[in-house]
Amino acid sequence: MRKIACTLLVFLVALFAADRLGSMAMEWVFRHSNDVLSPKLRHLADGVDEDVVLLGASRCHHHYVPSVIADSLGLSVYNAGVGGADNIYSHYIVLCHVLASHAPKVVCLEVMPTDVNQQAEPFTVTSFFAPLYGRNAVADSIFLLAGTHWRYRLSHLYRYNAKASSMLWGLVLNRQRGSDNGYIPLERAAIPPSSATAEKPVGETDSLKLSYLKRFADLCRQHGTQLVLTISPKFTLAGANHYDALRQFARDNALPLLDYHTPGLYLDHPEYFKDVSHLCDEGARVFSSLFAHDLKEVMEDSTHICIFANANGH
Repeated sequence: MRKIACTLLVFLVALFAADRLGSMAMEWVFRHSNDVLSPKLRHLADGVDEDVVLLGASRCHHHYVPSVIADSLGLSVYNAGVGGADNIYSHYIVLCHVLASHAPKVVCLEVMPTDVNQQAEPFTVTSFFAPLYGRNAVADSIFLLAGTHWRYRLSHLYRYNAKASSMLWGLVLNRQRGSDNGYIPLERAAIPPSSATAEKPVGETDSLKLSYLKRFADLCRQHGTQLVLTISPKFTLAGANHYDALRQFARDNALPLLDYHTPGLYLDHPEYFKDVSHLCDEGARVFSSLFAHDLKEVMEDSTHICIFANANGH
């Protein structure tokens, strides 16, 4: 019995040592990788200090060009959008890390129905942010909600599990070419001019997600940061009711909502798109110029509640 206990103890010690040594190795990889995500997470960890911070998923990541927006506003701008981070739980984590070091003048949140509607696996993509676990208690509360808190607490190496292969490839393959303060450009793709299809109907509203969107807005207010909700163009047709839940949230919380999708902005410019959901670099730069103009107006007039972009304003 004693021999079994000793063997088990040795095994646990070896397992602990392997985990901690492995996590140290992956932390080094994380600190040196030039994959798509690691530089953005490093910036969040080291401290964001820009005046305007853009948050959202891939459409934020590839649609808003900080240098273009900064030139118009005369303020520093950072694109903190994370591809695949498709709901409010991920954005809440990012906001907590942003506010830990700095209160921006403005936070622009690119929203979409999945931020407030039911999803089969809403917490899956929160694992992208696990390398930041332990740095911010409020952000870590999402991992507790997701049921992964104790895994990350016990295993430091497991925190790198979601993006380990991407981080390793980032040591040899630079995915940051053409990057601009968090923005990464996409190449143009051939989209037939008449190929725009209707958006699929949205699902039922998730009350927990809606409560976290409210927490997101409240955190911005507590830090004196102006929150602007925005919806960038897609090469699809959005029904009149597609964003009803988000519009209602904006009205209830007196927040500006800049909607460039419902009016069908750039549907006459298929050359501006990489695919039906994402602008290419040319389109992103044209859009960023228009967005910066509208954002400047919102910043100068905080009484705006909802603003809908002119579909011909390009």
